[in-house]
Amino acid sequence: MRFVIRRFLLFVAALLAISVVIFAALRILPGDVASVMAGLNAPPERVAQLRSQMGLDRPLTVQYFSWMGGLLRGDFGTSLLTGRSISSMVAMRAAVTFPLIVLGLIVALAIGLTLGVVATLATRPALRSVFHFVAIVGGAIPALWGGLLLILLFGRGTGLLGILPSQGFPETGWGSFGTALVSLVLPALTVGIIDGASLMRYTRSALGDVMQSGYIDQAMACGYTRRQAALKVGLRLATPQLVSVVGLMFAGMITGVMVIENLFALPGIGAGLVTDLGNRDLIAVQSELFMLAAFFLFVGFLVDLLHRLLDPRLKHATQRGAQ
Repeated sequence: MRFVIRRFLLFVAALLAISVVIFAALRILPGDVASVMAGLNAPPERVAQLRSQMGLDRPLTVQYFSWMGGLLRGDFGTSLLTGRSISSMVAMRAAVTFPLIVLGLIVALAIGLTLGVVATLATRPALRSVFHFVAIVGGAIPALWGGLLLILLFGRGTGLLGILPSQGFPETGWGSFGTALVSLVLPALTVGIIDGASLMRYTRSALGDVMQSGYIDQAMACGYTRRQAALKVGLRLATPQLVSVVGLMFAGMITGVMVIENLFALPGIGAGLVTDLGNRDLIAVQSELFMLAAFFLFVGFLVDLLHRLLDPRLKHATQRGAQ
């Protein structure tokens, strides 16, 4: 319980620090939404009038605590440009981004865990070298280039096979379930293949370390074959390490899909954030960045708790350190 409380306090402290950094960084940027709304040729008096109406001429400390007070009440504010609730805007965008991330993670797990185990169990040096080469090349592919390759292969209207849509998301959202799901296939494959190659290397490394330990020998002495010992004993012992990697990979996809959303013209959080930043809608941008950072930290918090739950050695090590 002491570990949970300490970790939670660190989570809260990190949130506060990030809120200050986000607020200060956005105020350093030149221009604001008042300048965008007034237009390029607007007189300074008009820009100053709009800035006063929006409360942008208040002291920065007043603006910061007003923003934080709204967050504590669950009010993420209102877009200065569109007048829409930021919470509703993020909810609509999250309905695209989070299913994309989940699909990408499923693809990454299917590729990374399967090929990682096969690469570990491979006994022929040539085959192990092939898996090593695939992991390095797959993980080094930029997301933009990988997405373009998939569009050229499978994109409807532009690709060689032309079987999958490569642009857009249905206006009715998940009301058109089949169309919405198919529109996320190519983006999810782009994210999943690249992250799956990285996960393959982590799986091979974690499982390889376990295979060198005495646990596998003991399992084989009990009648398991090498393959059975790897799948039933090795993977279980490697799970704590893999949980940490998968958790951080999931959190990292939040920012990683920004490029993918823009490439495939998906109205997700990443694409919306880029648009709001271009319009200097600072209230919307800072709230969206804060929610992304909070989600990233929360996933890290859960991963730490899960890692400690799965690996009792961490608890014993902490107790010995406290004595």
